[in-house]
Amino acid sequence: MKELNNLIGLQQVKDEVTSLINTIKINILREEKGLKQSPLSLHLVFSGNPGTGKTTVARILGKIYRNLGILSKGHLIETDRAGLVAGYVGQTAIQTKQIIEKAKGGILFIDEAFSLTPQNAGFDFGQEAVDTLLKAMEDYRDNFIVIVAGYPELMKIFIKSNPGLESRFNTFINFVDYNPDELLEIFKTLCKQHNYIIDPNAESTLIKIFQNIYTNAEESYANARTVRNFFEKSIKRQANRLTKSGKLSDIELQTFILEDFV
Repeated sequence: MKELNNLIGLQQVKDEVTSLINTIKINILREEKGLKQSPLSLHLVFSGNPGTGKTTVARILGKIYRNLGILSKGHLIETDRAGLVAGYVGQTAIQTKQIIEKAKGGILFIDEAFSLTPQNAGFDFGQEAVDTLLKAMEDYRDNFIVIVAGYPELMKIFIKSNPGLESRFNTFINFVDYNPDELLEIFKTLCKQHNYIIDPNAESTLIKIFQNIYTNAEESYANARTVRNFFEKSIKRQANRLTKSGKLSDIELQTFILEDFV
């Protein structure tokens, strides 16, 4: 929980996960005292745009579930349509079962899960993958959890596409986009992790850059991933600038100046 709460932003997500964990804890206490447990599905829908921390939170949740005794391992297996769906009859179920076997005891995280049931596609092997998943969720319900993730509106359509999905996925956790201040905080965290510092004279320009990125988000915008790409470009700009100089001090090697951002 400390690892979760130390993440930048995501307050709504933290509140939802905390509520879920508290309910699990109370259910465990009720079971110990011979009382009926509250009905609770641990399979989750993570809806949000790319780079909003969905995979990171899923990985932390696996650790929490393991420590609560919900899962035996708590590991995370990531996959998507390509990992589940084969190109010819009979192979999709086999391929999906292989992924499920790897995930048993932990969490199977399916990114862009909506692509398993494409709209107006006619016959599609994705439905075979969904049917195999639903059976596994029933067969291994005591030691196997599925989290499906993707864009908010597309995930709503995906869940409604199948009664089995609707009955098993009734908890949606929404990951909102990071605001400009949070994007700056992510950049500063990357700097700290990689031994870089920001010249105070450049910081005001840096926040304006993130405000512009946020306000004029392009189709390729991906929240934290966009920040990481900007960070890597800043490193290259700094390197190009520094190689023109002579002997460099430790501070010079670590410092980003305005020129490295613009």
